[in-house]
Amino acid sequence: MPTETDIKALVDSYAAVWNEGDPAARRKAIAHLWADDGVEVLPSGEIHGHQALETRIREAYEQFVAGGGFVFRVAADVMAHHDAVTFTTQMVPAGGGDIAWSGSIFLLLDENGRIRRDYQFAPIVHPAVRTVEEFLRRLAEGDLDGLAELFAPTVDWQLDWPAQGHPAVPWIRSRSTRADVIDHFRTLDAFHLPPKEKPAAPSILVDGNNVVVLGEIRQTVRATGRAYAARCAVHLTVEDGLITRYHVYEDSLTVAEALAAPR
Repeated sequence: MPTETDIKALVDSYAAVWNEGDPAARRKAIAHLWADDGVEVLPSGEIHGHQALETRIREAYEQFVAGGGFVFRVAADVMAHHDAVTFTTQMVPAGGGDIAWSGSIFLLLDENGRIRRDYQFAPIVHPAVRTVEEFLRRLAEGDLDGLAELFAPTVDWQLDWPAQGHPAVPWIRSRSTRADVIDHFRTLDAFHLPPKEKPAAPSILVDGNNVVVLGEIRQTVRATGRAYAARCAVHLTVEDGLITRYHVYEDSLTVAEALAAPR
């Protein structure tokens, strides 16, 4: 039975191999970790043997580590007994930040302590949540053309405000089409400076095709340099991968006061 020290070395090496950029070192680590006939079992299929594992890990490295700026690490939930080991692996920005992905790992070891079967369980993400997360990502990156692709041609839009609107915040008005929605975000962008810091991750609640995003708006007015913060909730409905409802509940008074000309 592997000792606690053996298990720690195993899981540390497991995380490290996904971050390894040197092909020779990666190949050596795979041979050390997995049995010759070791298998990685994914929801999408099975990967058999060192050569296939090397291809799989190299592609993950190129996409997420070298190409995406992430690193893989192991959470502090390692458990083991007999020939079984389980833990959570996480993908996080190399420079620090929120967890971008996590998965559960279940390993079965052979008599030499090498991996004979590696089961990876990825979290099941509701399709509506996936669309909303993509919307938030494109919005944060300023990809306004990309945002358009996520909205239905006709949108149930609501942002409570007097019918006559407010001269300081021209983007707060009735909308009903995909083009209207993108105009909203373009106008909003024109009135504010790009954020200097990444905003805090919002909370996401889901009920079927309905998703509620809870967060805080933090903006700096381009014309005056005034910064403001306002709590915000957005109710979205996603149908067939497209956003059909966009209802915003925000502290619009704070927004209007920040945009209004100083007295």
